[in-house]
Amino acid sequence: MQWKGVMPAMTTCFDKDLEVDHAYMAQHAQTMVASGCTGLVMLGSLGEAATLSAAEKHAILRNMVKAVGKQVPVVAAISALATPDAIALARSAAEAGCSGLMVLPPYVYQGDWREMKTYVSAVLQATPLSAMLYNNPVSYGTDFLPEQIAELAEEHENLHAVKESSTDVRRVTAIRSLIADRLAIFVGVDDAIVEGIAAGATGWIAGLVNAFPAESIALFDYARAGKTKEAFEMYRWFLPLLRMDTVPKFIQLIKLVQLEVGMGNARVRPPRLELIGDELEAARKTVQHALRARPALHTPRTSAAAIR
Repeated sequence: MQWKGVMPAMTTCFDKDLEVDHAYMAQHAQTMVASGCTGLVMLGSLGEAATLSAAEKHAILRNMVKAVGKQVPVVAAISALATPDAIALARSAAEAGCSGLMVLPPYVYQGDWREMKTYVSAVLQATPLSAMLYNNPVSYGTDFLPEQIAELAEEHENLHAVKESSTDVRRVTAIRSLIADRLAIFVGVDDAIVEGIAAGATGWIAGLVNAFPAESIALFDYARAGKTKEAFEMYRWFLPLLRMDTVPKFIQLIKLVQLEVGMGNARVRPPRLELIGDELEAARKTVQHALRARPALHTPRTSAAAIR
């Protein structure tokens, strides 16, 4: 398991009956890999995991491993209401052939450090798979502080990375000051990627990459290479889209962008609903403006047309 580079937080594609469209998901995964992504993260928040059954999750993981598992690592996001369910999902991911896990805090319950440490430790101990801790206090209400992350890293040899989504880029330097390069640090907020890399992050779990893979990878590479002029020119163009990853309806927005660029559809599972009215028109204007000003990069053609 190599924790580096740009890894999409993959969306879950649904057909007209809101069933998982495994065929399109395999094609989309192949497009991401062909564009230069270094791994795929499945079943995360953007993947609408809370709306998927255990059987659907396992089927998605098996399909992704079959589609691209020989080329890049497939990572399973692990979260549940109850610790036994999280453990079962981690073991299901290992059985499906995944290379790594991304461990989220439990849904709904915002426990204290003793409870959260026990939960995360149980998931890490459930399999020998390499793991990433996902810290997103904005969305989940649980904040893994740098000192707590260092404690988990000291006690669990298979914890190899952290996805830092607190929106505070100072967390990257705080973690590094405690444990140096013991963990690979990934930025998990799309509109903080350049700042995060400048602070020492070496990877990006990205959302808009589902629709703009070439541009996402170019931005990451410019920032990593210290090409400040190129990075900020790309960033200025990309920011209105990247900010879609930071609002409550980020799933609807990112799937709409996929539809607009011909890399998926806008379907979401209830209780989410597709955008309508002024909200839809405003989002479309943002996408269309970005497309008109799109940088001149080589963009691989998607292997599947937009579906609706």
